[in-house]
Amino acid sequence: MRGGKALLVLFLLVAAADLGSLAAGFTPGHAVAKPLLMPLLAAYVHARGGPRALVAALLCGWGGDVLLLSDAQAAFLAGMGFFAAGHVCYLLLFGRSPRPGRPALLAATYGTVLVVTLALLWPDLPAELRVPVAGYSLLLTAMAYRAGRAGLVAGLGGALFLVSDTLIATGVADWPQLPRPDLWIMLTYLAAQYLLVRGTPTPGLTSGSAPAAPSAAPTPPRPHPAPPPPHARGSRR
Repeated sequence: MRGGKALLVLFLLVAAADLGSLAAGFTPGHAVAKPLLMPLLAAYVHARGGPRALVAALLCGWGGDVLLLSDAQAAFLAGMGFFAAGHVCYLLLFGRSPRPGRPALLAATYGTVLVVTLALLWPDLPAELRVPVAGYSLLLTAMAYRAGRAGLVAGLGGALFLVSDTLIATGVADWPQLPRPDLWIMLTYLAAQYLLVRGTPTPGLTSGSAPAAPSAAPTPPRPHPAPPPPHARGSRR
């Protein structure tokens, strides 16, 4: 447990360094810190006994993070592929135990967001990226929906992941951007991955869970009294 806490603290420190570098416009700091983030979070999950699908999702995010450090279109497409694989891992992870709620309302909300966002972005996206972005957006939205069915914390993580990638898409479409757009993209992305980790229904990753009480030892059967010797039977009427 101590090792897991140390890894989490290290992840938070590196995340702060990365966000600080982006806020200050210090590109080398971002280039050094960004590739360390998801391996640290994945190591934390592994140290706490988290599921393999969660570790795999984070490592897929690491591959996407590294590739998106490049501005080349091939690297962008490959990075999108890594993130898509991570979303498949999340779908498998959160698809095991959905909680009761209002799935129809959640599905309608995310479906509307998907259709409206793609309709607005489509004319401004490069022609060669329209189909890949549409396919990726569908997978991302499905992940966010499934995370929302898994609980509030995971649902917030899925929603923030959707926000982060939508900010990236607006940059690809050459829409007007907020000051320091990379800062807002990384801030929402890091919060999303952390909340998805915290929202995973895993005993090792939930705080305050009491250990299961040991089951009571079975009561040994009572011995049956030995029958009286043959000469004693029928001695009393």
